Amino acid sequence: MTTRQAACPIAYDCVKLSFVRSGSAIVFSEFGERIVKAGDVILLGTNTLCGSEPEGWMTITTLYLDVDYVADQVFWQHAAIFTDRLDARSCMDARYAEPAQVFHLGEGRIETLMPLLDELVALSREGDFADRYYRMQSILFAVMDVVAPSIEITLTRESRTQRMKIRPTLPRHRAFQPLRAEARRAAELLRNASSQRWTLDTLAREVHLSRAQLSRVFVDAYGKTPLAYLTMLRVEHMARLLRETDLTIDAAARQVGWTNRGHVARVFRQYVGVTPRRYRALGEGKST
Repeated sequence: MTTRQAACPIAYDCVKLSFVRSGSAIVFSEFGERIVKAGDVILLGTNTLCGSEPEGWMTITTLYLDVDYVADQVFWQHAAIFTDRLDARSCMDARYAEPAQVFHLGEGRIETLMPLLDELVALSREGDFADRYYRMQSILFAVMDVVAPSIEITLTRESRTQRMKIRPTLPRHRAFQPLRAEARRAAELLRNASSQRWTLDTLAREVHLSRAQLSRVFVDAYGKTPLAYLTMLRVEHMARLLRETDLTIDAAARQVGWTNRGHVARVFRQYVGVTPRRYRALGEGKST
């Protein structure tokens, strides 16, 4: 895909792997504000906000990977040392990949991956995945064989509970069971009324669960607590208002449900990587 338009910060409930084929852009996420160019790769964990501002234009190819699929690959990758999936989960709690990172593979190495990526994109558009499953899987494994050594793995900087309140880990082992309907319903309520003054008690009553039950099933489904998920939605909405309207920063914050200026600046920067004022300046600089 070639783009010349800015992209507001948006998050997906999947792992995103974007290969920059040509051009350049300013991207902003939890890593802050970075310039990416041909030869770079952008890796985003599930529910991690990221926006971009092309410097003229940028051509990228993006893979969207289901989080359960990624988690299962991690389990089988280390099957020789894991007794079971609970053992694998304990290991991932101790070490995790940064939820948003940029690394440089080099134009030459990405160029060698392009035929594989182009074929993978073409196969994914044709449907009938069952007949093409093994070919698609073999292509993905060939790509990851090149990419994986560059993915940064760090020692845990926060407790598991703290990470749930901010962002998911990547890869993230969530419960290997069907997604609870209550979790889907809670996420739908938050998405449809993100400016409402939600509390965990109110949301739990809406889906007929206790606070503890809701927190548990929601974290299993989305990798973060309901209120952290709500914060992500509000940041995404506020970024869109700052880019697409003339509302002041305070007015935009109020429209998404916030009144504390200091809180707004802190969480916006935490999730997007830049302050609201800097984010607006990026958009204004492009329009002048």
